[in-house]
Amino acid sequence: MNFASRQDHGIIVASGDAAGPIVVLGEPLSFWGGVDPSSGTVIDVHHPLHGASLAGAIVLMPTSRGSCSGSGVLLELALSGRNPAALVFSGPEDTLTLGAIVASEMFGRRIPVIRLSEGAFAALSSAKEATITPDGIVADGGRMRIALAAAAHEELALTAADRRMLAGGDGVAAQQAMRILVAMASQQGATELLDVTRAHVDGCIYAGPANLVFAEKMEELGARVRIPTTMNAISVDHANWRRQAVAPAFGEPAARLAETYVRMGCQASFTCAPYTLPDPPGFGEPIGWSESNAVIFANSVLGARTAKHPDFLDFCIAVTGRAPLAGPFLDEGRRARRAVRVEVPEGIDSSAWPLIGYLTGLASPDRIPLIKGLTNTRPTQDDLKALCAAFGTTSAAAMLHIEGITPEADSLGGSPEDEVVVTREDLVAGWRKLGDGPAGVDLVAIGSPHASLGECRAFAERLDGRPVTASLSVIITAGRDVIAAAQADGTLAKLRRSGVALIPDLCWCSITRPVFPEQAEVVLTNSGKYAHYGPGLSGCVVRLGTLDDCVEAALTGAAPARLPAWLA
Repeated sequence: MNFASRQDHGIIVASGDAAGPIVVLGEPLSFWGGVDPSSGTVIDVHHPLHGASLAGAIVLMPTSRGSCSGSGVLLELALSGRNPAALVFSGPEDTLTLGAIVASEMFGRRIPVIRLSEGAFAALSSAKEATITPDGIVADGGRMRIALAAAAHEELALTAADRRMLAGGDGVAAQQAMRILVAMASQQGATELLDVTRAHVDGCIYAGPANLVFAEKMEELGARVRIPTTMNAISVDHANWRRQAVAPAFGEPAARLAETYVRMGCQASFTCAPYTLPDPPGFGEPIGWSESNAVIFANSVLGARTAKHPDFLDFCIAVTGRAPLAGPFLDEGRRARRAVRVEVPEGIDSSAWPLIGYLTGLASPDRIPLIKGLTNTRPTQDDLKALCAAFGTTSAAAMLHIEGITPEADSLGGSPEDEVVVTREDLVAGWRKLGDGPAGVDLVAIGSPHASLGECRAFAERLDGRPVTASLSVIITAGRDVIAAAQADGTLAKLRRSGVALIPDLCWCSITRPVFPEQAEVVLTNSGKYAHYGPGLSGCVVRLGTLDDCVEAALTGAAPARLPAWLA
């Protein structure tokens, strides 16, 4: 951040008054998949504070991590009155901050956001309760006082077109979008905005009524996108949700949300893997994407440039064609600050990549890593997709570099400040953390992020025409374009003959019952991302397995928890 140096103990990122008990999250948390939007309870089973309530609390954590949809969860909590009373961070944070900005700007619900110095954060972490005002923080009945001041940042230089939008010259919706952009750019320390060529909207997932309220409010104000804008996976199979017996109370608003964005000019792509669509972003191309795995893949593998934009900011970027010039748009914001050396055994297969991504995120939770030790592994695009997605669940960073593999590893891998080693023992412990559970399986889940045509073919080839056992369900989620290609080349017919369902539009992080089978209690997946988020989102045991484990379970109804061959 480029905030001017101060002697104050903390700065106000979003103003407001608050009081409540202090809840300290020593480890970052993704609100999407980590916090119940209806209650404010921590549902991430891998988080040390699983089960804690954040509603009405002064929440302290270093920063957030994970999904861009955390902003939508915070807005949902704000509109229902179950939000944290305030958010206090010790470092930069965008996702929840943006949710607080939207709650205040558009709905008059203020959630103070404070950034404290390291010493002040540590001191407040020892307190039991606190009161926050624009003047400071008073804790433990006045025995602790922390001074606060408004954030000092360099003036944001706006173009004539920016100022016209900000003044309402391009309509009320563009004015509102620009107000949110300017507020976000200021807290990021940006000095100007830049043009982006395309956007990807993640806020089309129906986490609750707040997502729909935002979209319909923007449509009511006259919003239209001005750059090509794709849409993330939504929360229903748009054409078939009624036939799938989805309750209208959920299906109708979820479909309405998607339709609202389409009416405002977004492309009905409905995929969480937009980099697989025709004409993906090119090297160095400035884009305005949301969805954590998509952002990390675009930056890391394609060499495009985008920040990890929170939900709602993504649509503001689409409406204005502008984004804050900060973070990964700049060379300095793309440099590796930590080396993570992975001691990879010989003979790894596709199952190694989600595990490596997950553990790299844990080893580098708040900074861009340079991953070493993989130079001779020859990963496919699907391997890198799995790595980036799993990395995004445990790290707040918007990208990574892989020595000898990703396009900017030589130029921006640079000289990391330190190095962490992920040992074989770490790999074993990580696999057991994500993969342990009952041998009996009720559901095999493929496609988080959305499966590619190659992944659909690989599953069909391993089944080799054999039928899925009647005791479980096998579901692959994929984008519409992939399903169309699978239909054209016969892969879809092969999968269906074996009893595999291939479902468009939604993905595993947004799927709900009864599309998610009612009887399922134990889920096997080859996705590190879903192995992390799945337990909290579904209430089920969700195990990580290899693709061969998934096929074995599909055919027999069971696959024992075990290390993959390359690790055993």
